[in-house]
Amino acid sequence: MTNNNNNEKQIRINLAGIFFKYPGSNKHVLDDLHLHFHSGDRIGIMAPNGSGKTTLLHIIMGILKPDAGIIEIFGKPVRKDKDFEDVRRKIGLLFQDADDQLFSPTVLEDVAFGPLNLGKSRDQAKKIALETLEELGLSGFENRITYMLSGGEKRLVALATVLSMKPEILLLDEPGAGLDEKTKSRLIDVLSKIDLSYILISHDNNFLFELSDSIYTMKNGKIFPCEKTHQHVHSHPHISHE
Repeated sequence: MTNNNNNEKQIRINLAGIFFKYPGSNKHVLDDLHLHFHSGDRIGIMAPNGSGKTTLLHIIMGILKPDAGIIEIFGKPVRKDKDFEDVRRKIGLLFQDADDQLFSPTVLEDVAFGPLNLGKSRDQAKKIALETLEELGLSGFENRITYMLSGGEKRLVALATVLSMKPEILLLDEPGAGLDEKTKSRLIDVLSKIDLSYILISHDNNFLFELSDSIYTMKNGKIFPCEKTHQHVHSHPHISHE
């Protein structure tokens, strides 16, 4: 897996005028948010809890539906649940809590589930799962019992379940949270070499600096260049905060 900086700069995710508030709340978590995400983009988002980071990722995946606004992904408008089926084949979401992602008895079954669901044969799915585990330094984990893994191991296996589906884009919600330094370094190595665009949420400045071309924050339901990290990353032209 190598990082290719020559990707065509096509808009992959376009959000325009997105408004969203949770039931029973009078405040919009997302308030006229605009996002233009291109192929090759690797952006980090660092913002306080409750600012809408996870909500943003769930809107992109169709887990949550906006109250208003336009969502276009891979050049097509997406509105209904059926529209998001193709999105979920091409965009991989790593949940903040690995237990939300893992549900099979063994690691191999969990990692092979996605390829099987995409129509691969059992032999093909097993091969893909084993290769993905090897790429993440998890060779020998295939027969481990999922619920008995450590927190860091669960997080890496959860990432393997996403990568085994061969997505075009990753949405990573706090992938480094709770990892020891050795495991975090391994994760940084994997993500830095992978040939994928991604949006990365993290509270860890160093983690974001290692893996992001540009870093943003969220405030009042919108997304902005992060002033605190301006000296580290240049202003990025692909995100609008109109």
